[in-house]
Amino acid sequence: MSHRLLAHAWTRAIAVFALSLAPLFAVCAYSQASPIPATKLLYATGKIVPIPASIAHEEGDMVDKRILPDLRWIAKRYPIFVTDGYSGPLPNGEHAGCNRCHTRGSDHYNGLAVDLVPLNGDGKCDSTWAGITRLAQWAEPIQGQPRPPFRWVGYDGDAGHGCGNHLHLSWNHAVAAEYTLAQWVEVFSVSLEGVQTTASPKPTKPPEPPPPPRPSGGVAQASFGGLSARGTGD
Repeated sequence: MSHRLLAHAWTRAIAVFALSLAPLFAVCAYSQASPIPATKLLYATGKIVPIPASIAHEEGDMVDKRILPDLRWIAKRYPIFVTDGYSGPLPNGEHAGCNRCHTRGSDHYNGLAVDLVPLNGDGKCDSTWAGITRLAQWAEPIQGQPRPPFRWVGYDGDAGHGCGNHLHLSWNHAVAAEYTLAQWVEVFSVSLEGVQTTASPKPTKPPEPPPPPRPSGGVAQASFGGLSARGTGD
């Protein structure tokens, strides 16, 4: 075989090999180790709002607006699709999210939890779940010990959750009754561009201690207080 033919054969082989790796490159674009942002307690008034188009989600999904920056930050780093956020009544009498399909006391009823599946997934536990699995492992490096600001992470090892089902993320927050807004929520100190370099001012009011960790599976806890979602201002 001539040198020219050999070089041509090698070129074709390299091109075929590169094309075969294209899907892997697409996954790796999300797989770089995510930084660990600092967190803060946010006392700003909450409000149940629609999830914006910049975060892939099912039509009609809503959350407490205070966790939207965190969701944007996560969506830039992991291929997520939100299947449910706030689940409960709206001021106009309509209902958001699935109706009473979450466990009693779920953070979905406060707008401070989301259920996630892979962007462009097919419902099967396959390679499309790699990014969701990385997110779950990043949010909860050790089973039962979620990384702040997360209150509970439901994935592999938790009933009704996991690869092929969904990933549940809840945010730490002040104790609040169902369908009310928590006085505060713990969030990342992030901006749309990424991790903030300076810490946000601490609130003058001493923060309430977070409620005790929720047992695996999202078992309900006693709740009280909070600001009503009905009639709240901007």
